[in-house]
Amino acid sequence: MEPMYRRAFVAQELVDRFPPQLQNRNKRVVFDISSPPGAKHSGTITVTRWRRIPLPETIRRHEFHPVIELCDPYFSYDEPLLGHADWHLNFSHSDLFCAYGSSLFAQDEMQVAEHPAMASLRHALPDAGIKPLTVERNVPTPILIAGVERRCIVLTDPNAAEGRPFGLYGNHFASASQDAIRRATRQIKPPSISNILAMEAPACGTGRYSLEQIEYILSTAFTGFRAAVLESQTLNGAQVKTTIHTGYWGCGAYGGNRVLMPMLQFIAATWAHVDKLVFHTGGDQSCVIRSLQGFENLLSLDSEIQRQALVEAIFARGYEWGLSDGN
Repeated sequence: MEPMYRRAFVAQELVDRFPPQLQNRNKRVVFDISSPPGAKHSGTITVTRWRRIPLPETIRRHEFHPVIELCDPYFSYDEPLLGHADWHLNFSHSDLFCAYGSSLFAQDEMQVAEHPAMASLRHALPDAGIKPLTVERNVPTPILIAGVERRCIVLTDPNAAEGRPFGLYGNHFASASQDAIRRATRQIKPPSISNILAMEAPACGTGRYSLEQIEYILSTAFTGFRAAVLESQTLNGAQVKTTIHTGYWGCGAYGGNRVLMPMLQFIAATWAHVDKLVFHTGGDQSCVIRSLQGFENLLSLDSEIQRQALVEAIFARGYEWGLSDGN
């Protein structure tokens, strides 16, 4: 299970050679705060892209099951526990970071704004003859980015006194004043270091999820999660434990089902031998609690189930697509 490619980039050289190209003025405000003139970008960023890893034929939860933790706040990128490698999901487009410089400010674009060297990677990869694709020909190919600096925090919560009465997430970012953006952006000194797992969920389906869609989502999540486990061991040694931070992946603009999508991630994390999965609920625990209940019902601790039977059992529950939130 080797990646399709592995490339290392010296952060300062990367940003100098491929400065972010920001079409939106508010994005430029964030970048100027995170990376003012003379800013030093430290470290080496390692990028890997992974072929789809076949799903196992059976799942045995009694052999391995991750710790699952629910956390209300959105990603805070806290220092990992000793002996752990933490990965934060990027709710990616198939064309990696393709909208980072635009007026959009959903989870993907927000993460790039706070980790500006990832904008430089967007240009460096094609220049090196590498496809920046998390999906190619309808096959998931997640991309992992290890060792990238998080240089700022952008507050997106509603705060009328600070000039963001509706918050800054999604379409509200573009309509905010530059002063409001400045007040909402905090430089991190010194920058923290993040590991990012970029993978795309299926988008904008209608009606009931098909057997093929359920298996595709499981395949995408399993490949990304297993790649994170393997890359953690490559970078930190075989004894390291892997923690993945995720949330309602594919449930915003893509309209995914907010019960099904978390449950499939729990199953994928079990298959992938992730040690800990932290699910950031954004204050909405009701759907993910139902997901956990469905997960427990499908996979009791002493059970073994064939993959096809598992997918059919999920399909039989009749999960249906939701609607895009417009962001």
